[in-house]
This record gives sequence, structure tokens and C-alpha cells, in this order.
Amino acid sequence: MKLSNDSKPKAGFTLLELLVTLMVLSVLSAVTIPVLKNSQRRDKEIELYQTLRQMREAIDNYKRAADAGIINPPPAENFGYPESLEILVEGAPRRSSAGKIPFLRKIPIDPITGRAEWSLRSLNDDPNANAWGGGSVFDVNSMAKGTGLNGIPYKEW
Repeated sequence: MKLSNDSKPKAGFTLLELLVTLMVLSVLSAVTIPVLKNSQRRDKEIELYQTLRQMREAIDNYKRAADAGIINPPPAENFGYPESLEILVEGAPRRSSAGKIPFLRKIPIDPITGRAEWSLRSLNDDPNANAWGGGSVFDVNSMAKGTGLNGIPYKEW
């Protein structure tokens, strides 16, 4: 009998090759998952920043229009600022003609909390107060708990 030495390589992977491949894949996934998680959080924070900027711009535009006499002025104790965010959406009555001027299309949703609820500030509020005293809307902040990736709490944005 003759023993044959086949010089053909056998098909398939060795156990060592499979283990090395699995280790490489597990290391890559362990690195990728936190990066993706922070990426989603960063996207929400960018959206929050843009939303706050949009609302603050609408408040400032309302104040400019009231100071210029384009809209009916709010009560004197408001110093030209709107009484609520809803007025920015509904529109302020024009002074010279019929109709209203809207400053926002809708009250935006806070991307962190998922609700259209915002912390409001008035010029008459105590700087250390945590609640809106009513009367006018001078500034708006997020009601989200937690801290942003920049280390600043969301409520201080």
C-alpha cells in the first residue's frame, strides 16, 4: 500500500484564526458603541442649542418690534418682552393695521426631554430663583436634568 501525501491545502479556517477574528471584532465593537452613543447625545445637544437660540431670537425680535412701535406694546411692567411663549406663536397685534405678526411657528420640543416644556425667566425674577415669576419672558432654558458633554448643566444653557 502506498500512502499519499496530498499537497492540496484543506478548505476552511483553523480554530486559532476564528478566535483571532472574534477578538478583533469584539475590540472594534467595544470601541464603536460608546462613540455612537456620544454621537447621538451630541446631535441632541446641538439641536437643543439651536432650538434655544431660535426661541431667544424670537423673544428679541418681539422686543425690537415692541420698542419700534410695530406691534401693540405689552404692559409697561414687561419692558417690551412677551407675556408668554404662546404669544410668539399666536402673533402680536400690529399697531398700524389689522393682523398679527407671529415670531415662532410653534413652541419647539426640547430634544433632551422630548416635551415642549421650557424653563422661563422674567426680568422681574430674582437671579437666584428657580421658578418663573410670570409677567414677561426675558429668557428660556431647558428643563432637562443632567449635564451636557461640555460639563455645563442643561438648565444653564
